[in-house]
Amino acid sequence: MFAVIKTGGKQYRVAKDDLIVVERLPGDAGDSVTLDEVLMLGGDKPAIGSPTVDGAAVMAEVVSQTRGDKIVVFKKKRRKGYRRTAGHRQLQTVLKVTDILTDGAKPKKAAKSEPKKAEKKAEAKTEKPAAKDAAPKADEKAKETAAAAETPKFLDAPQGEADDLKKISGVGPALEKKLHGLGIYHFSQIAAFTADEIAMVDDHLNFKGRIERDDWVGQAKAFEAEKDS
Repeated sequence: MFAVIKTGGKQYRVAKDDLIVVERLPGDAGDSVTLDEVLMLGGDKPAIGSPTVDGAAVMAEVVSQTRGDKIVVFKKKRRKGYRRTAGHRQLQTVLKVTDILTDGAKPKKAAKSEPKKAEKKAEAKTEKPAAKDAAPKADEKAKETAAAAETPKFLDAPQGEADDLKKISGVGPALEKKLHGLGIYHFSQIAAFTADEIAMVDDHLNFKGRIERDDWVGQAKAFEAEKDS
């Protein structure tokens, strides 16, 4: 006899003594779990549920709590200097099928029912800190680097009197305030922008190439030269 069950939004075909890997379920190794979303029973007396088969359940034992293979997500924007890398390992539970019950039969041993959606959410919230603590140091370092890149900071305060950045074509009071928020107060800073800094500021403020298109660097150099003359 075999059964088709549903758990964690996925379907599995199982028979007695099968080992399956499912989305994380609460419990320690050796605990019993009841999977009562049985969509189909196969064998001498097949039955198809609508959507589940009445009185049917699959008993399983928790073998171990584990995590899936690491998935690396990489994002890049052409000519923007934008690169982001993140890793993820899905929490999983290894189960051994111990019995397939039909017609409302009860298991030989008391078992834990599969948690409801509300219980799953509560369990997920409890497990998140542990999963975060167990994440590789390399992933944490990558996230910290990405967070730092998302919020560039040049100066904590202007050096002397701040320049009137509104003189640059396309810069108004609101945009000047945003530049101050990034620590940009002087023409000399903009005049010394590197390609990476241009891409970083452009990406953070969603300029879509405005810095290069309006030649901020050239304008800033001209205004800085006027100050020195």
